[in-house]
Amino acid sequence: MNKKSSQKNTVFVCEACGAVCAKWAGQCPDCEGWNTLSERVRASRKTGKSSSLGPAAHRLADVDTKQSPRVSTGLKELDRVLGGGLVPGSVILLGGEPGIGKSTLALQAVSRLSDMMPTLYLSAEESVEQLALRYQRLNLPAQDLQAFATGNLEDAVALIDRTGARLVVVDSIQTMHTERLDAAPGGVGQVRACAEMLAEVAKRDQVAVLIIGHVTKEGSLAGPKTLEHLVDTVLYFEGDATSRYRMVRAWKNRFGAVNEVGVFAMTEIGLKEVKNPSAMFLSGSHDDSPGRSVLVSQDGSRPILLEVQALVDQSSLGNPRRLSVGYDSVRLAMVLAILHRHARLGFVDQDVFINVAGGVRVSETAADLAVSAALISSGMDTPIPSRTAFFGELGLTGEIRPVARGDERIREAEKLGFNRVFLPLSNIPKGRDLQDDKAGPVHGRAALVGVSHITELQDRLRV
Repeated sequence: MNKKSSQKNTVFVCEACGAVCAKWAGQCPDCEGWNTLSERVRASRKTGKSSSLGPAAHRLADVDTKQSPRVSTGLKELDRVLGGGLVPGSVILLGGEPGIGKSTLALQAVSRLSDMMPTLYLSAEESVEQLALRYQRLNLPAQDLQAFATGNLEDAVALIDRTGARLVVVDSIQTMHTERLDAAPGGVGQVRACAEMLAEVAKRDQVAVLIIGHVTKEGSLAGPKTLEHLVDTVLYFEGDATSRYRMVRAWKNRFGAVNEVGVFAMTEIGLKEVKNPSAMFLSGSHDDSPGRSVLVSQDGSRPILLEVQALVDQSSLGNPRRLSVGYDSVRLAMVLAILHRHARLGFVDQDVFINVAGGVRVSETAADLAVSAALISSGMDTPIPSRTAFFGELGLTGEIRPVARGDERIREAEKLGFNRVFLPLSNIPKGRDLQDDKAGPVHGRAALVGVSHITELQDRLRV
């Protein structure tokens, strides 16, 4: 009886074309895609006559636009990524690979807030005893943090209402299930239905909900971007699980800027905030070795200095290797082609390896100049002075193109004691002497070396 009723209330929707089917099939009848049908809850329709008043629209000019009050988590790096703190009624998705520290970060954040507001930690992966062991290992000061182990979403929602929780952590969304669907936990239909119910509770009762989600083998959260449009904020935990350092990056944020980054270090007592990421990533890298350069990267509103390492070596293979860690391999192929065409540096019979130290992934085009400098340095076996930094985009014709926030990058390099910065000619601030690179740094200001073409960079690195 219950099964038949459940089947009547569900439909199967194609994830590729949106076609709706009454029952599951291996192939979509409309787009003919295989294994694209997922179970969804059928939207209920109200019967009877509608109210004579009906829904009312709002004039945008009359809408109160006061900012929602934010609550600080006590972790400044996490607050930076969130845009200043938690917003009541918001739904936050924290994703990352298993074992990278998502549960640890969530437990540290909510433990600081549990003394300020009713807080509930819902775990479908661990028992309450296991959570208590982690709580004691992290030596957290919270006394009022409540926890409950369940995978049933209806039980979880009832507990939220009964406890009056204002902050809820769901760990994890892939292990939760709702009785509305007969599908197993972890499927696309179950994950979507659970997320929709949690979002409804968050908006209805102004509860801040932090959902933990595991990244699949394809690198997405619970399938092909299944949840990202259902939540207000999407945070990704980046970094190698074997490395000490972690980075939390915002890919979507309705209450703040995107691409903000928070940096943490994993210790025996949990995650510790890193206040000066540049000094951390450059530690122990002051030797003048060929194939090493320093990139002034920009992550959100924060400039970060990173070490770029390059190794060019004679290949014994018919097809030389091109390996890149932390830098886009397609972008690397483009940089190598530009160096071959315009700088006359041939790497056709040589293996090329690129590594961004610290396990950081660099996606911005401003890294092109630093990567090119490291490749030139390794290819010519000429070291670059340790207190030299680079940033700039490389064009297909060999020109060095300007990048955003050049002034902030320069100030960050000068703050860390760098005395020379290679940058696009257009990024040199007004009032700075173009001959500073010959005169040397003055009064703590770095010598700015403006370059407009890749050949200029090559000539200056030879000196």
